[in-house]
Amino acid sequence: MISPEECDRYERQMRLFGREGQERLKAAKVLVAGAGGLGSAACVYLAAAGIGTLRIVDEGAVERSNLNRQFLYGDEDIGRAKVEAAAARLERLNPDVRIEGLRRTIAEDTVLDLVGDCGLIVDAMDNFAGRHVLNDAAWAKGIPFIHGAVEGFYGQVTTFVPGRTACLRCLVPVAPPRRAFPVIGPLCGIVGSIEAAETVKYFTGASRLLENMLLMLDGVDCVIEEVPLRPAPDCRVCGRERTRR
Repeated sequence: MISPEECDRYERQMRLFGREGQERLKAAKVLVAGAGGLGSAACVYLAAAGIGTLRIVDEGAVERSNLNRQFLYGDEDIGRAKVEAAAARLERLNPDVRIEGLRRTIAEDTVLDLVGDCGLIVDAMDNFAGRHVLNDAAWAKGIPFIHGAVEGFYGQVTTFVPGRTACLRCLVPVAPPRRAFPVIGPLCGIVGSIEAAETVKYFTGASRLLENMLLMLDGVDCVIEEVPLRPAPDCRVCGRERTRR
């Protein structure tokens, strides 16, 4: 149950989905994979919205080159583990939310333990090899996987739901090589914020999700498009599930 103080904190959003929706958020446990540019925005808005438990997984430490987009951190955090600095900041933002910061590597042999009993995965990674690992874990667990990615002035977001949508491997069958790429902070903020909104909508049922729809953002010409997604018949992850059904 939510307290009178929590009712005051969340009053404006409870006008959208009521006390019952807020209680669902409080009961939710979400894994945010990555505490960089996307993760900064997603974590701030999920904590502010009252997600009960945020489990943040990132193996890195804060570097000066992060600070143009990763607004969870400041100069005083350089050299500090990202998950430690992020947890401290988010706990100040909303002390009613439980923050679990895990400085771990997301890999095939660790991901299922890291996901644990989380009910949803937010993709805030910077490479598709890691995203594929998360995608496969989401299908193994039967939980939604909210994908976001940015490069330069461009971004994309979609929500994958096992049994209802295509999966990330349908969209990107082969992970491109990991590389350093240009990125601007505002696009990270926009994409991470949309991922947070999708998470809130999923748990509260407040609105439709980006299911089987890829939202593409062009920050140069300020254009947003929705592109339909279809499951790949031969997908080795979600294709097997459809075959079983």
